[in-house]
Amino acid sequence: MLPKGANLQKIRDGKKTYAVTPHIPGGFIKPDMIRKYADVAEKYGGILKLTSAQRIMITALRAEDIDKVWDDLGMQPAIGFANCVRSIKVCPGNSFCKRGKQDSVKLGLELDKLYHKKEMPSRMKLGVAGCPNSCSEVYIKDIGVMGTDKGWDVYVGGSAGSHPRLADLLMQDVTYEEVLRLVDIIIRYYQKNADIERMGQFIDRVGFKKFKADVLAEFYQNVSAQTPPKIEQSAAGAKIAPVAGGLTEGSLVFGDPITADSVISDIIRVYPQTVPVFRSLGMGCLGCPSATGEAVKKAAEIHGLNLTEVLAALNKVIAEK
Repeated sequence: MLPKGANLQKIRDGKKTYAVTPHIPGGFIKPDMIRKYADVAEKYGGILKLTSAQRIMITALRAEDIDKVWDDLGMQPAIGFANCVRSIKVCPGNSFCKRGKQDSVKLGLELDKLYHKKEMPSRMKLGVAGCPNSCSEVYIKDIGVMGTDKGWDVYVGGSAGSHPRLADLLMQDVTYEEVLRLVDIIIRYYQKNADIERMGQFIDRVGFKKFKADVLAEFYQNVSAQTPPKIEQSAAGAKIAPVAGGLTEGSLVFGDPITADSVISDIIRVYPQTVPVFRSLGMGCLGCPSATGEAVKKAAEIHGLNLTEVLAALNKVIAEK
């Protein structure tokens, strides 16, 4: 099991080192907190690392020091668990930048307050930019909001990493209040209909035309979000068809045992009951394309786990009635 609020960073000569990443809303931090970061890192032999999510990580920590590090910092972890809203990246906007068209700081902090750490089918990242320069990378966020002279443009389905995808433009020239309502509709629709897949993968599966029509139907017509979804879900017992350019090869069929070569994305689609097992073993990033595209034996190696024990735990849960 991972130490609470920590990520395994490295295994070298059998020794594990960990990192902690406190939550810093919008990437704004006061000088006294910076000093505390430095003091805590120095006290426990850690190293400070700036992250792409506008946070400061303390890495190279020992497992036995993690609780003391959190106590000394007096802060909360940035991520509660893998499949949640992990970050809302915010640019300075018109509060601090001469090029800003809209108040991205106000909107970004409001979205952070509303959605940070909210459970999702997969990991989710948001970005809010005050102008089309898009310093907060709205085009590669699951939900991106960009300020213009006329208001806000909303994008969906972007991601970076090993399988990058540019976001689709969902709506243009909306107001601050409309952005909040639209994001709420998008998130509820995604929560209700998606499998364990990023927003972009979900959109590619159901089609952007349908996604846009369903989301905007509620936005314009106040259609109830409780309407039963019409999207076909992955069904246990059915062979998963290969997706061009996707991660799933469709080699695992319901009833098959899980082997060392079984791909994690196949396993969680055919046997969704294995998700808690993966999480209990510290394999929390089930929506990450790189992680889900790995075979069990590779994931066990990366996490320093005994492959035989991992396979036994997975096959035990799929054998239960």
